[in-house]
Amino acid sequence: MRYKHIEGVKVKADFSEDLRYRYRLEITLQNAPASGKTACVVMMNPSYANEEVADKSVQFMEKIVFQKQLPEFAGVKKLIVVNQFAFIQTNAFEGLEHEIGPENDAAIKWAVKKSEIIILGWGVANRFEARKNFVLGLLRKLKHKKLFKTKKHPSRAGFDGFIQPFIFSDSACAAPEKPKKL
Repeated sequence: MRYKHIEGVKVKADFSEDLRYRYRLEITLQNAPASGKTACVVMMNPSYANEEVADKSVQFMEKIVFQKQLPEFAGVKKLIVVNQFAFIQTNAFEGLEHEIGPENDAAIKWAVKKSEIIILGWGVANRFEARKNFVLGLLRKLKHKKLFKTKKHPSRAGFDGFIQPFIFSDSACAAPEKPKKL
């Protein structure tokens, strides 16, 4: 099934030259005040979403941020979508090293730096510990950002209770603690 972007947005996509990797989608609410905020969602890996079409996860996040009038997203004019892995694949994703993409770490760093609001959009099931820890490591260094997590992956979610505050002690998303020396 193909999904459309919600009405009233303009989308810009950043792909690798060979179109195998999508590094970023920037979704801007048209007619929003220039002073509006930017939110970033970090998900697992991209599927087919681009400037013309959305996928289920992207469309769901557009609705959450721009249409549901949640107080967490009041005044947001732009949503930046990045992924732990930039390799475009919809089925049987493995999360291999080469699927990260040569420019992906830079894209994630840029997106979280440009955003006032960060959403960890992988839900509680993230088996990619190294990539999760990379993202969490970036967030630990940033100050004055509002951090949220999603209850489930956006492609499997419902709206009720979907957005939750993220606290670094959350066992669902936090990096594992280092063993203490005895």
